[in-house]
Parts: sequence; C-alpha cells; structure tokens
Amino acid sequence: MRHTISVLVENKFGVLARVSGMFSGRGFNIDSLNVAPTHDATLSRITAVLKGDEAALNLCLKQLQKLVNVVEVVDFKEGQAVTRELILIKVKADAKTRPEIFQIQEIFRAKIVHLAAASLIIEATGDEEKVGALLALLEPFGILELARTGPLALKR
Repeated sequence: MRHTISVLVENKFGVLARVSGMFSGRGFNIDSLNVAPTHDATLSRITAVLKGDEAALNLCLKQLQKLVNVVEVVDFKEGQAVTRELILIKVKADAKTRPEIFQIQEIFRAKIVHLAAASLIIEATGDEEKVGALLALLEPFGILELARTGPLALKR
C-alpha cells in the first residue's frame, strides 16, 4: 500500500536521519523524500511517499510522534491533500523536433527554462498523472536527463 506522510519537524541537525531511519526500520520502502524549511525558519516539512502495510504504518506514525524534534505527523488519505510534483527534463531537440516539443510543453503549461543547440530543459509542475503523461510524450524525442522532486503535499 502507498502512503503519503507529512512530518513537521524542528529544523535541527540529525532530525532527517532519525525520521528516515524510523521508516526504514519499520520495513517501509521510501519512494520519495522531500525536505525543506517552511515559512518559519525554525521548522522544516518532510514529505515522504512510502510503501508498506497499514498496521506497520500506524505503529510507525505513533513512534514518529514520540520523537523529540517532531512537531506534527499527518498521514494523508486519498483526496485529503493537494499534491504536486516538480520536474526538470532535458530533452534532445533539433530544428525538426522543436516545434512539436514546444507544442507538448504548451499543452502541459510547462516552461522552457534553457535552450541549447541540441537540447532544451523543460520545467513542469502537477500531480503524478500529469507529470507521467508529459514524460510519456517526451520519451520518443530522447530524454537526456531528468530530475524530479516526488510529491509534495499540504492538507486541503
């Protein structure tokens, strides 16, 4: 089963290691892990997408809440959160293929953030389905490099 977890933590040394260790120690495979400061510089938000069973998750969440630097733990159920992902895609692009790539980029409301003679870099945000669809359409042109954040989530 796939779970999206948000953990608000104090922005201190070693907190991420303890939280991620808690996940792996309970047998969860971490699909995605994002960490960044919040609007309050003393706090960071960890967003993790995990695979594992419900019983192990409940135990893990209880143990997370007991960690000293953890402020809040939320397990997002289906539809409870707004979820978005950021992706940067470096695509092979010559004079013949650029117009079609530009068309795809427009349809997905993505941005061209770098243009070179033989490639371009596209920035896109959206839910996992949108990002997956964009990747599927760009794949035939030749994806040279790819960087993606994985899902970020905030409660509705």
